[in-house]
Amino acid sequence: MSRRTTALRRARTVAVAAVTAAGAALLSACAPTTTAINYSPSDGVTVSVGAENDKEFTDLRGINLMVVSQEEGAAGSLLGALANDTQADATFTLAPEGVTPVTFEVAAGETLYLGGESGEPVLFDVVPAAPGASLPATLEAGGMVQDFDLPVLSGELSEYAPYVPSPMPSESATPDMSVAPDASATPEA
Repeated sequence: MSRRTTALRRARTVAVAAVTAAGAALLSACAPTTTAINYSPSDGVTVSVGAENDKEFTDLRGINLMVVSQEEGAAGSLLGALANDTQADATFTLAPEGVTPVTFEVAAGETLYLGGESGEPVLFDVVPAAPGASLPATLEAGGMVQDFDLPVLSGELSEYAPYVPSPMPSESATPDMSVAPDASATPEA
């Protein structure tokens, strides 16, 4: 191979690399920084009380809120957190449609964790939506109210399975049993 061919090949390689670098720089300058975009990073939702849109975070918010339930009409556990980044204590009221509202006091600058291993347990007696659906809900704090859709999840995902409430046995499902001394259990007549 001649020196002239080698020099041309190097020049083409440098030119292609320069055009590629310039194109990448141009594209990155035009694209938004995705780490600066507010979003819900898990299966729950983030609710900013008093926000103008779902991209805005406020100082009073619900974080990763969700309900886990076995089925529609069954009990459900609330998971997530409530954050108060203000200088005053705040009262949060969560009111899912068809469910008794729950109220929480959150100290100034604090986050209250709900459910899970270390959070405050919150049990809804009846969840009027099936897993995979959502419940219309409101979150009120600081004199402001925010409407949102509260997702209902099942225990299909292993990380939520421990938090699905166990169904309560119904009276018709368990016969009345009595045990006599030295006898096996027998149904009462």
